[in-house]
Amino acid sequence: MAKRAFDLLVAGCALALLSPLMLAIALWVRLDSPGPVLFRQQRVGRHGVPFRIRKFRTMVQGAAGLPLTVGADPRITRAGAFLRRHRLDELPQLIDVLQGTMSLVGPRPEVPRYVALYPGALRERALAVRPGLTDPASLSHLDEAARLAAAADPEREYVEHILPAKLQQAVAYAERATLATDIAVLARTALRLLRG
Repeated sequence: MAKRAFDLLVAGCALALLSPLMLAIALWVRLDSPGPVLFRQQRVGRHGVPFRIRKFRTMVQGAAGLPLTVGADPRITRAGAFLRRHRLDELPQLIDVLQGTMSLVGPRPEVPRYVALYPGALRERALAVRPGLTDPASLSHLDEAARLAAAADPEREYVEHILPAKLQQAVAYAERATLATDIAVLARTALRLLRG
């Protein structure tokens, strides 16, 4: 209950404060390349329930290919590159937090393609909590796009090395999370964003 109340309070205040910035970003995305302002994609939420996550669109309309970003991905727009670098594309997920499909802190929601690879014993434990805007795994894998770009087979690198590490961290978070640890993760995330 305390976690949900905290999510509602912080997400509501953040949306109110950041609404001018979000409107400016929406206009930039619209003017930068053809297509919708928001990108919606199916992700796997708490207890395995699918939901459609919100992001500012950072790729060209109709971009196909792997659901991974590999280095200087040619699908990424000019505005999208800036938004991704500063994590501003994630701001619309504050709406997902208010709706209850996400939390401020929790394991980042994966696409069904990769959740299907979770070992059964870990899947249920990792999906026991709401997915979040940020989590310890995200903070420890900030170089993910560069790692994938350096790999001969990016998806294999992700599936065999990055995904298992993230999954272990997701399980650890789900089993030990408290409001205090969430606040600490948010503080670390804010510091990281301020450093650029």
